[in-house]
Order: sequence, then C-alpha cells, then structure tokens
Amino acid sequence: VVDVIKQSGFLIFYTTLFLSVFMFQLLRAVGLRAFSMASETYSSGTHSAAFVTCPNDTVAKDLARGIVEKKLAACVNIIPAIKSIYEWQGKIEEDTEVLLMIKTRSSKIPALAEYVRSNHPYEVAEVISLPIDQGNPPYLKWIGDTVPE
Repeated sequence: VVDVIKQSGFLIFYTTLFLSVFMFQLLRAVGLRAFSMASETYSSGTHSAAFVTCPNDTVAKDLARGIVEKKLAACVNIIPAIKSIYEWQGKIEEDTEVLLMIKTRSSKIPALAEYVRSNHPYEVAEVISLPIDQGNPPYLKWIGDTVPE
C-alpha cells in the first residue's frame, strides 16, 4: 500500500509539474500576443478602405496591380459578379460589375482617385472611401508600413 501511495504521489507530482509548465507556456504566448496587439497604437482615420467598380475582371486586375505596384495601396481585393443598379443619363441601368476593395492610407486617396480616373474605361469612375476607425493593429501597421506617406 505504501508503494502505491508513493507511486501515486510521484504521478500526481509529475503530472502537475507538466501541466504547470505547459499552461505557463500557453498563458505566456497568449499574454505576449495580447500585449503586442494592445501596445500598438492606431489613430482612427489614418487608413481608409476605398471602393472602385469595374466593368470586368480584366480591368479590375489591371487597376489592382497598378494600384499596388505604385504603392497607392497595400492590398486590393477583387470581388466578382456584383449587380449594380443605377441611374445614368436619365435611364435606370443594370450591370454586372467587379468591385475593388482597396486598403490604403487616407492621405493616398487623392492620388488613388487620380490614378483610377486616368486608367479606368468609365466616363465617370467610382472612387469612394471610408476611414478605418479600428481594426487588427498588426494589419493596420502592415498597411502603414507598405504604403509610404
């Protein structure tokens, strides 16, 4: 009986030790990640999400590639097959378009709009933007690091 109690005590001791070390590492990793996210600061509105509609995938890809190559944005998502209903020259129109969702610095919106106007086939190209109020701090930092002032 004494040997069984000793073996059980050792088993409990080593199990507790293993779990303590494992939990310490897990809690340390979670804590460091939370601290790094909380320690990065972001000023609301520093970055923006801009939207541009395109007539087809080819135009969308060409614009997106040019925007990123010219450092006007960190990332452009191409969202296919949106349905647009709008009034143009006194008539209600309905078209399938492609949407660009562009993440950039707010200070780059005028240059972005100019680039789109110069390279877009539409007579009046859509370029609208919304300031980014909050988000994942490392992602917002990446936008800032990728797109120069």
